[in-house]
Amino acid sequence: MGARASLPRVNCQGPSGSEVAPQPSLSLGLLLGLSGAALLLHVLLSGRYGYFRDELYYLSCAHHLAWGYVDMPPMIPLLARLALVLGGSLRVLRVIAGIGGAGIVAMTMLIAWRLGGGRFAQGLAGLCALIVPEYLVTGGLFSMNLFEKLFWAGCVYLLIRIIQTGDSRLWIGFGAVAGFGLMNKHSILFFGLAVLVGLILTESRKEFAKPWIWIGGLIAVLIFLPNVIWQVQHHFPTIEDLQNVRATGKNVILGPVAFIQAQVTMMHPILFPVWLAGLWFLFAGKGTRYRLLGWMYLILLTIFVVLHGKDYYLAPAYPMLLAGGTVAIENWLDSNPTSRGRFWPKAAIVIAIAVAGAVTAPLALPLLSPAGYVAYQQKLHIRTRKTEVHHDGPLPQYLGDQFGWPELTADVARIYNSLPPEERKNTGILTGNFGEASAIDMFGPRYGLPAAMSGNLNYYYWGTRGFTGDDVITIRYGPRYLNEICKSVERVGEHTNPWGMDEENNAIFFCHGLKEPLTRIWEDQKNWN
Repeated sequence: MGARASLPRVNCQGPSGSEVAPQPSLSLGLLLGLSGAALLLHVLLSGRYGYFRDELYYLSCAHHLAWGYVDMPPMIPLLARLALVLGGSLRVLRVIAGIGGAGIVAMTMLIAWRLGGGRFAQGLAGLCALIVPEYLVTGGLFSMNLFEKLFWAGCVYLLIRIIQTGDSRLWIGFGAVAGFGLMNKHSILFFGLAVLVGLILTESRKEFAKPWIWIGGLIAVLIFLPNVIWQVQHHFPTIEDLQNVRATGKNVILGPVAFIQAQVTMMHPILFPVWLAGLWFLFAGKGTRYRLLGWMYLILLTIFVVLHGKDYYLAPAYPMLLAGGTVAIENWLDSNPTSRGRFWPKAAIVIAIAVAGAVTAPLALPLLSPAGYVAYQQKLHIRTRKTEVHHDGPLPQYLGDQFGWPELTADVARIYNSLPPEERKNTGILTGNFGEASAIDMFGPRYGLPAAMSGNLNYYYWGTRGFTGDDVITIRYGPRYLNEICKSVERVGEHTNPWGMDEENNAIFFCHGLKEPLTRIWEDQKNWN
């Protein structure tokens, strides 16, 4: 299954000086092979469909770098700025995402190795991470959710090393990783809370008596501080956005049983015994010295169930469970007289997981045409899970939101460029959602379109973008509201795409003569949801 790195097996000493199981060698060939396979898969599929809605938004934000945004910290726009420097193409974004997807596989294998897993456990951990539907989806899209998994896994790796070595100075590294994780996505705060409670519940609570954990916490705070200052200066827009989401019932709310069922589906049903074995390994098996990790998972599960979080919020916690599960399986196979030293039990497990992953991969990746996807989904009798109430369409959102953006821009451009030159100078483009605005900003320059305006999320802060005219072409605005602000309203077109999300099929209206300048009524356009 690959070459091993030339790292020797050595006897390790625990924090108390007692001898523990020898550290196995890292199978570097397997690690490079499986993570490389993940990267190759995502690179080959990088141009299969189109830009995802959020990817277009990140690129728009990359033109307006700041220490914070309504719905996110600054890291993803900064990485998007790097993508723009490299050309800003879809392939560039997806290669960066593919590297992150490969990193998830690699980190799962490294955690398995550090938990005492040999060559089989490391390879099985990498294979499990490779086939997880949720990881395939996020590894194929440039997003905060992708890099969130890497930051959580990096923190877990350092926690294991702190437990193994007793070297509390590693909290400095933990604090740095956590701090940058906060600059990627605020949800790592829940991870940090789970770590703190987990420490209290285990013998690792002794770390609180040492200075290093507090120094690590201070480092995380200092790294995160610029975003905190931005939030204060802008009156905490992220909190307002989250409150609006909750108040409008935007997200699908799952009860405890449904939430756990969604975890099984999200991570792939065949892997349920693996990560369940990981929990057993941490609480009752040979990995009880790492019980902190098990408590962290249960605490996070409880938090997200109580707060009605989306099912994928827990996805970054599974590399440690998959890793622990593969170590438990390896230990059981090596200690069981009927399987010890035999090839076929391990081969059967690998083949079963690989085949199951191959069957479901077309549901997570753009391997098929849209029509082929729908037919394949119907053949398997699988319904795509929803995380937001209004996201309906023939394809799941992570695929459906990759369709229609160039066509929408072309539809608007036909209307805009059909206007007389003088009227065109007096006309702006106003959208009700960041997706449409970002698409027009991305594809509009080739048609001579002006910068789009929107009150949605961070577009609200960018205002009217210099527009002082009287007429606007609008998308996602209803005639009732337009009649309130316009002297006359005309329906001039409609955008539809058979494979996009149903909510993207919208009429296009022309607002003739604003009753008041848009700058005066801009506050009314604010839509943080």
